[in-house]
Amino acid sequence: MTRSNVLGTQDIKKLFVKLAIPAVVAQVVNMLYNMVDRMYIGHIKDIGPIALTGVGVSMPIIMLISAFAMLIGAGGAPRASIALGAGRKDEAEKTMATALTAAIVLGIGLTVLFYTLAEPLLLLVGASQQSLPYALEYTRYYVLGTLAVMFSLGMNNFISAQGFASVAMKTTIIGAVLNIVLDPIFIFVFDLGVAGAAIASVISQLVSAFWVFFFLRGNKTHIRLRPENMGLKPAYLLPIIALGMSPFIMNSTESLLQITYNRSLYVYGGDLYVGTMAINALVMQMVIIPVAGIAQGTTSIISYNYGARNADRVEQTVKLLIKVGLTITVVAGLLVQLIPHVFASFFTKDPELMAATIRTMRIYCAGIFLLGLQITCQQSFIAFGQAKISMFLALLRKIILLIPLILILPRLFSPQVYAVYWAEPVADIIAALVSTFAFFRFLKKELALMRGETPAV
Repeated sequence: MTRSNVLGTQDIKKLFVKLAIPAVVAQVVNMLYNMVDRMYIGHIKDIGPIALTGVGVSMPIIMLISAFAMLIGAGGAPRASIALGAGRKDEAEKTMATALTAAIVLGIGLTVLFYTLAEPLLLLVGASQQSLPYALEYTRYYVLGTLAVMFSLGMNNFISAQGFASVAMKTTIIGAVLNIVLDPIFIFVFDLGVAGAAIASVISQLVSAFWVFFFLRGNKTHIRLRPENMGLKPAYLLPIIALGMSPFIMNSTESLLQITYNRSLYVYGGDLYVGTMAINALVMQMVIIPVAGIAQGTTSIISYNYGARNADRVEQTVKLLIKVGLTITVVAGLLVQLIPHVFASFFTKDPELMAATIRTMRIYCAGIFLLGLQITCQQSFIAFGQAKISMFLALLRKIILLIPLILILPRLFSPQVYAVYWAEPVADIIAALVSTFAFFRFLKKELALMRGETPAV
């Protein structure tokens, strides 16, 4: 039985676990790239708190690199999976080869752009004179690995889209474990400080990138990278970009969001509160990433069976995905409210930064309970190939709601620095409710069409 047949025939719950667990592990381990860096940096003697703030300021640029990787990977992989489910293997291979070409072009261009403009960009996103040297040092080394990120993060989607979830998981495990080992060596043993953390990340991403490339060129993969399919053919590139715009917006607006947060927090609270955001954003990722990992790992089931017009399997997968995602965010939300000091202690021992982080974390994560709905519904839209509605939902939470609230609430409420943080839960709750309503309307109609029924008006 081929991998593609498994997506269409194996028991949904067994297949869900089989694909979800490796994808979650992969996402969690991938998060460790940035988390481990900040853990070590935050504990550097004498400069830990301000160095952590500097690295936090650099995150919008790093997020933007990830956004372009997801534009290609998350845009191309569902297209390839739908084509595979419909029996169009050649189309799936050409889609993947087009995505690879685009990843190479973008990787080279972004490396030159961000390395050259690093200093003015960091000042724009909120670096102070105290944090700029650390932010600049970290960023310039990190962007040298941009092309590797395009492979390890972007093209890895094409591995999981074929049902090779355990292989996709190994991509990130290899890199993250290497990063965990190299970080203390470069930071403390070689005494490279912030630069050492970035160098360790680049080396780790390179190793992961080679793993992805050689697997997709090998004989075990169901669809294979072929040189003759390379190129930027509009017939394949434009659909990739159209579907990839939603995850791109999610990631790139995260960059814009961090800029808005950093600048507002610096104005109302100074470097201390910019440092709290560096920690709080990672805690939020600790909750979101497992849900996103499950969605990413299992939406290949939805895409394949949608292409095969198998309504029952699509419905079962969607309902299971939403239940699991919501359960995770509800449990995580309770833990953050009950033991915020435990999460904060991972990143700092500085008493002042610790106290400020605990206070702001409870506010920042107050709406996290419903994020399981928002993430799974939005990812499911991508699995159905619904680029426009997924893009709107991505814009809704961050651009339409969150960024304006960050700017407006401090003008209406005090203390102003806490009002900045209240913008997050307000936006999270509204976006989750809208996403859920929109998705269930769409799902009901689409299932009826797949079953040959007339959709209710």
